[in-house]
Amino acid sequence: MKLLVLTLAALLLLSQFTPGGSQKCWNLNGRCRHRCFKKENIYVFCTNNKPCCVKPRFQPRERLF
Repeated sequence: MKLLVLTLAALLLLSQFTPGGSQKCWNLNGRCRHRCFKKENIYVFCTNNKPCCVKPRFQPRERLF
C-alpha cells in the first residue's frame, strides 16, 4: 500500500514538470510561448499575454491582387 501511494505521488510530481504543457492557439496550429523559434511568426497573442508562435507551414500566405 505504501509503495502504491509513493508511486502515485511520484507520478503526480513528474506530471507537473513535463514539457509540452503549453497552451495551443491559431486553430491548434500554434503554441503560446515566451519566445518564438527563428522561423516562427507572431500573429496574435494568447489569453495569458504570451505570443502565439506559428510555424511557417501554418502561416497565412500573402495574396497578390
